[in-house]
Amino acid sequence: MVIAVVILLLVISSLLFHFLSPWWFTPIASNWTAIDQTINITFWVTGTVFVAVNLFLAYVVYRYRHNKNRKADYEPENHKLEGWLTVLTSIGIIAMLTPGLFVWADFVDVPADANEVEVVGQQWHWSFRLPGDDGQLGRTAIALINLNNPFGIDPDDPHGQDDVLINSNELHLPIERPVKVLLRSKDVLHNFTVPQFRVKMDLVPGTQSYLWFTPTLLGRYEILCLELCGIAHYTMRGHVVVESESDYQTWLNQQPTFKQSLARISRDIAAGQQSYTACIACHGVNGEGNRAIGAPVLAGQESDYLNRQLNYFRSNIRGGSDDDIYGRQMLPFAAMLADDAAVANISRYLHSLPLVTVTKSTEHRGNVSVGREIYKNCAVCHGEFAQGHYAQKAPKLAGQYTGYLKRQLENYQQGIRGKHPQDMYGSQMILMSKLLQDEQAIDDVLAYIATLQPVQ
Repeated sequence: MVIAVVILLLVISSLLFHFLSPWWFTPIASNWTAIDQTINITFWVTGTVFVAVNLFLAYVVYRYRHNKNRKADYEPENHKLEGWLTVLTSIGIIAMLTPGLFVWADFVDVPADANEVEVVGQQWHWSFRLPGDDGQLGRTAIALINLNNPFGIDPDDPHGQDDVLINSNELHLPIERPVKVLLRSKDVLHNFTVPQFRVKMDLVPGTQSYLWFTPTLLGRYEILCLELCGIAHYTMRGHVVVESESDYQTWLNQQPTFKQSLARISRDIAAGQQSYTACIACHGVNGEGNRAIGAPVLAGQESDYLNRQLNYFRSNIRGGSDDDIYGRQMLPFAAMLADDAAVANISRYLHSLPLVTVTKSTEHRGNVSVGREIYKNCAVCHGEFAQGHYAQKAPKLAGQYTGYLKRQLENYQQGIRGKHPQDMYGSQMILMSKLLQDEQAIDDVLAYIATLQPVQ
């Protein structure tokens, strides 16, 4: 009797949880209402079976409870019951699968007027490419991916010269216009998912997959990776901004083409050296930094990282917090760089400087052995020897003042740095920094990094 009551309560509580739960689908923002309908049909079919089977189980438990005066009857075959079960099961399976077949047929049939956009997945960030004025994406190859060509576009393909490159985690799309999303991965399996659009698809290395949808609601929606792609899988996030046609065109016109990005590479290092004279007071003649005033070492740092941080300061993405005292000091100096060319010049100049050897700090007396084990989590992005990793957009850590590194880790943990919605790598560091559970863990990992020699 008790077991039968427990089964009944299980059924009732499950139904209440389903119908009263606040956790449900996000409001749909695309044309794929058919996917919601298909899922709801599946819920009704499986829910009906769940209720029927468990109510039958409760009845059987109660009706045929133990009675010492009654003997069980063994009946190995019951063709009538088996027939009913076969028919009912077949009806349930057909009811679940048939709508999905029709939806899938629509899902793979892309409208002829759909715009194309390429989504590139890489541990652990997204980037995007759109066709230029010719309406065609250029050829790509893994072998062509390098520091200056992160998308691997064939420079000899004329269709690639005007490709629009979005080397960030934010993609803009116009409302009410169908879009075909081409998916490729640079490294491992990823999965492109925007819950509000009801679409998801794997990114498989060596091949190209696709999906399509039509945005129907203005807003900013989060991109998730729903394929376990490594230690920082949960930090691989981005955003799709759905906006009006005019706002979309304004954004699109601000994005660089492949041809323009190649031109930026040839910025004048001499011009960067001239601009750097305003930075010498804090960061030193040779980019060696200054521990006493909290200025980091810049010499030999990855130019892409320096370029990004300087633009962050110029845009108040970094240094905007009142608690970021040193960051706020950088704002007026970054503002002195008049345009993107000036930023690129000084970044390339600093990258060209020879590495400097800083005096080892004694302010953090961590355990090197413990720090070595902790650093294994950091090495995935920053390299085995803290040499930085361009592909991961991770800066060089070896040779840096540990006081500066500790301040940045604490800023990430406290949300002083990395909170801005456009600081995609900062948001990753907020999550990763919390793996260091206390100040001792920070000191331990910094003690280990201090033992590593900087590599050019």
